[in-house]
Amino acid sequence: MIALGNDQAGYGLKQEVIKFLEEKNIPYKDYGSYNEDSVDYPVYAKKVAHAVADGECEKGILICGTGIGISIAANKVKGIRAALCHDTFSAQATREHNDANILAMGARVIGPGLALKIVETFLNTDFSGAERHARRISMLEEEE
Repeated sequence: MIALGNDQAGYGLKQEVIKFLEEKNIPYKDYGSYNEDSVDYPVYAKKVAHAVADGECEKGILICGTGIGISIAANKVKGIRAALCHDTFSAQATREHNDANILAMGARVIGPGLALKIVETFLNTDFSGAERHARRISMLEEEE
């Protein structure tokens, strides 16, 4: 199951992502927001991040205007590795190297065609499991 979340700027692109997921028969849960009314992105970032961290959903996709704020908010939740990606190379690399569990995108930065290719890459790329990457992920999880 894929957790979805957005603010008002990301609403339209999230609708495109939903269509894509439905066409691919990929189950998802939409945590809002549900229209283009102004909202506070940390609310939705945290809903998605907790759903992923608690194991309710396997991965998450978050969308705001730039993808920056919503990814920062999601990364506040322990166990979350949210990656802001605006190209397919980054989406592939963050899954292979960082085992990222949330994809963040900026609806004002990329169009729907590229966004859907990024989503597909993110969802279809596995963590490499390489020792050096696993070691680095463990280091990320350490508390200061």
